Amino acid sequence: MSVWKLILPLSTVLFLSACATTAVKPTYVSPTQYQSLNCGQLQGEYNRLQQYLDQGVQPAKRTGMGIGLGLGGGWGRGGWGFGPSLSVNLGQSSNTKRTEISRLMGEQDAVVQAARFKNCPIIVRRSVK
Repeated sequence: MSVWKLILPLSTVLFLSACATTAVKPTYVSPTQYQSLNCGQLQGEYNRLQQYLDQGVQPAKRTGMGIGLGLGGGWGRGGWGFGPSLSVNLGQSSNTKRTEISRLMGEQDAVVQAARFKNCPIIVRRSVK
């Protein structure tokens, strides 16, 4: 009986993990930013985004620095007190590849919506590696 106590939870975890999706879903992007483009430009923008997706997405790294000035208070050796505080933060963050792909797919969806609104024939081809 103890073997079944181990097998049942393990098989449940394996079953649920097999059902989990790893597909990237598009992020919402407003189609209004493409309203000034004509049909040819919309198709060109869609193709440009698709070409970037096909060639492999390399998210840009961002480096940032922040300086904060504030008023801090607390209990110290001399009792309660308030005083200025200064903090300096340096860091680097980067979008993940999945985040960048999601953004690009959202832009493609916005281009398609703008094209449909203008009654433009648009060739939609999506393949993400």
